[in-house]
Amino acid sequence: MKRYERFAAEISNLIRTGILAPGERVPSVRQASKAHGISPSTVFQAYYLLENQGLISARPRSGYFVRDNASRILDEPHVALQQQAPFEVAVSELVFSVLGSLSDNDTVPFGSAFPSPELFPLARLATSMTRGLRQLSSHAVISDMTTGHPDLCRQIAQRYMVNGMQLPTEELVITNGAMEALNLGLQCVTQPGDLVAIEAPAFYATLQVLERLKLRAVEIPVHPRDGIDLEVLENRLESLPIKACWFMSHLQNPLGASLSDSRKAELYALLCRHQLPMLEDDVYAELYFDQRAEVSPPQPVKALDVEGLVMHCGSFSKCLAPGYRVGWISAGRHTREISRLKLMTTISPSLPAQVALADYLQHGGYDRHLRKLRLALETQQTAMLAAIDRYFPEDTRVTHPHGGYFLWCELPEHIDSLALFQQALAHGISLAPGPIFSATQGFKHCIRLSYGHPWDAASERAMQTLGELLKAA
Repeated sequence: MKRYERFAAEISNLIRTGILAPGERVPSVRQASKAHGISPSTVFQAYYLLENQGLISARPRSGYFVRDNASRILDEPHVALQQQAPFEVAVSELVFSVLGSLSDNDTVPFGSAFPSPELFPLARLATSMTRGLRQLSSHAVISDMTTGHPDLCRQIAQRYMVNGMQLPTEELVITNGAMEALNLGLQCVTQPGDLVAIEAPAFYATLQVLERLKLRAVEIPVHPRDGIDLEVLENRLESLPIKACWFMSHLQNPLGASLSDSRKAELYALLCRHQLPMLEDDVYAELYFDQRAEVSPPQPVKALDVEGLVMHCGSFSKCLAPGYRVGWISAGRHTREISRLKLMTTISPSLPAQVALADYLQHGGYDRHLRKLRLALETQQTAMLAAIDRYFPEDTRVTHPHGGYFLWCELPEHIDSLALFQQALAHGISLAPGPIFSATQGFKHCIRLSYGHPWDAASERAMQTLGELLKAA
């Protein structure tokens, strides 16, 4: 049992014995950390676990309190199981209300889901599109619409090969961005009402897909350093009829966590033991900062897949061409069914976009562009981390991911991130509040900040303003 689980068990016992009564406040993170000699992060994880179990709930500006039905949950194990998982997902209204407020071009875009267009070679891509369209035959306009343009499939397969993975082009299906790939993969292996294991916190689009497909979420905690909690996952697989899982093994959004090679092997062993299909959302694969990875970049779980269980999904939207909406899925044993599902829905992504990307990957200096992009993002991360250290409250905890363009901040526990979101917008600053990353709308005192745009004086002033709002709360 991990340290946070032991501490969570101690709090559960206090609730069971009546020492902590319904409606009573549990020790603050600071009090618990000092009294038990554990880090605030460990306390946070324990409280997240207790919150997911339905034993405690957070109140804005007040902390965590014992829920009225906590004793019943502890007395009736099946009730506890229902509270732990699964959850009916209903977050779209909250997500849309937040995203709708991020479209103003005059805001400082700390809430953005994409890096700045200034970081991408858009002019060179336009040249590739012109050249590619000249070479496109009238026959190919129709024949390449189903699985994807063959030149693009070859270029993607070559990038897998450079990463030490032999992948037949027949296993690739080109899609309208990674989101369509993930949607198709999930539809292929689930029915409405099924249980799907997802991360907590999770990318909000994951929750929206589950909500649309009427699937139920089983939340698995993610640690900022170690990635998904494999012990919790194993426990859930043993006790619940989970039909699929959707994980990000590398640079997870929003935490930026990555699984080590050994933990990827443990995860794949679990998949094999339970014959569980996995959607591997790997859209940030090219955005690592670790210079050692220039020779041997991080490999996905798909690299271990000999049984066709892993559906590996990628995209050019985060690293090269956001508006082109071209992604793919390496679908393993599910390739044929996913190809058919795609024909029944969108038929094909834009062929001009595909030929442009194929030409650029072959002639445009993609790896040179990626090196410049990684350096820019790493520089911008350093600037944002320094600003957090200067302006935010001392007990703020922030991730230090080795790539991507997001930071996850755990703010003082009394902070209501939805209220902070509204206050920041009034000052022309966007951010992503924690509740949009949870099926239970938890993580109320957390925010995700993007450093995907070039750092300037406006960025610095915006961080100072956020710090002032936090200290005044």
